[in-house]
Amino acid sequence: MIQTIIKGIQEKKGSGIVVADLDGIDGTICRYFIICQGNSPAQVEAIADSIAETTRKDMKEKPARVVGLENAQWVAMDYGDVLVHIFLPDVREYYDLEHLWDDAKLNYIPDLD
Repeated sequence: MIQTIIKGIQEKKGSGIVVADLDGIDGTICRYFIICQGNSPAQVEAIADSIAETTRKDMKEKPARVVGLENAQWVAMDYGDVLVHIFLPDVREYYDLEHLWDDAKLNYIPDLD
């Protein structure tokens, strides 16, 4: 699931992809956060659409819930054990989810050129 979501992000040139492994940390609501960003609301929405399409095609999975598409500054997609967060850069910096869970293992995915 993680690799499929990353593929969907990269297809729309999403950047700054971080996978936070929350497995084994008390009080978490999922096993993984995948965090990324787009440079405009249109790109944030396109990334969300690409993730939904890629997971549907490749894994026959749909998100249980998607929120934030109205203004596309922060879109959250719930895949049960995996929560995907797609931000505009300034909103991402403000909420700083990567560091919300200090003891999570962070895996930084290189941007595609």
